[in-house]
Parts: sequence; C-alpha cells; structure tokens
Amino acid sequence: MSQPVQPPNQPQQPYGRPAAGNPYAGGPDQGAPSAPSGNPYGQQAPASSGTPYGQQPPAPSGNPFAGQQPGEGAPFGGGAPYTPAPPARGNLLLGIGVALGVAIVAGLLYGVIAGSIEREVGYAAVGVGFLVGFAASKVGGSNPAIVAASAVFSVGAVYLGQLVGISMVLADLAQIPFSEVVGDHFDTVTKAWSEEADFMTYLFLALGAIAAVGGAKKAR
Repeated sequence: MSQPVQPPNQPQQPYGRPAAGNPYAGGPDQGAPSAPSGNPYGQQAPASSGTPYGQQPPAPSGNPFAGQQPGEGAPFGGGAPYTPAPPARGNLLLGIGVALGVAIVAGLLYGVIAGSIEREVGYAAVGVGFLVGFAASKVGGSNPAIVAASAVFSVGAVYLGQLVGISMVLADLAQIPFSEVVGDHFDTVTKAWSEEADFMTYLFLALGAIAAVGGAKKAR
C-alpha cells in the first residue's frame, strides 16, 4: 500500500513552535533577541537639556554668596554693609567745664614757671591758651560758645599765672611762706600787679586768648 506524498514547499520550523508565554519568541520576521547586558535600565534615552535633571548643579563650595555676580550687593539689595555714624561731639556744658579745669591747672603751672625765673615768657602764655582751647573743643565740639569760653578762660589763666608769679617773688623777698602771701596779703599781690603791669603784661593776656581760638580750630 503506498503512502501519501507530502506537498512541496511546506514551511519548516526547525526550532519547533514557540512556547506560549515566551516573551522572547518573535514572529517570523523578527531576529533573535539580543542577550541582556546586565544593566537593569538598558539603554536609556539621553536626557534633554531642557529637563530640570538634565544638568546637575555644581557642588556647593560652602559660600552662601558664591552664585552672586561681582556687581551684586548685600543679600537684601543694599550696597556696602551699614556703618554706624560716629558719636557726635557737642556737649556744651562738658566742654566749658573742661576749659575751666584746664585753665586753672595751666595757669598755676604758668605762674610757677614765671615765679621761678622771675619773669614772664610769651611762649608759655601761648601754650596756656592753646591747651585750653584744644582740650575744650576736643571734648565739647566746635560750638562758638565753647571757643569764646576758652578765650575768656585763657585770659584768666594767664592772669592767674601772673599773680602766682608775683606771689612767689614777694614770698622770696619777705622770707615768708607762699601760702601766707596768698592768704593774708593777697591785696598786696593785686596792687603789685597793677603797678607792674605794662604793655607786655597785656600782650601776654591777648596772646593767651588768640592761642585758645587757634587751639579750638586745631581740635576740629
């Protein structure tokens, strides 16, 4: 008995039929799948430049203002940091008090110098006035009242120095203590000053006032 003849060009499936549920089974027109490379993400598409994660920001340097431009100012829009203004010097009463105190001390020193050498020195009178004006304006400011008070107190300081000098000379001539001359014979001292006063005496008084004004201007 003869067997039936197979029809020609029958499709062959050398590897058998694809198993059901095989994800790697392809159709007849598909090639063999590539072997997995071990990367769970495979080949991802390159990140576009417009996405927020496409370009990572630079690592922080620790400076919170590192991202500012050179021309930018403070974080709150200002320029340089605020610098407090220096305290103003304008205490009128304190300046006048300093002028009076310095005038008394300087006048006594001037009198000691004049009494020691038994003559007045113009430079000493100028120094008295300058010291009074400079100290008063340095503490109290450039108030015109302080300058005027310094000039008046300087005249009084030079006059006080002249009286101290005369008292020292009289104490030396009479061989009595200086305190006794000032305490018991002060009228004699002022009378001697009036009799001995001349052009130079009043010039020294004027030099003290002029130097006080110059010292006040120097202190500004």
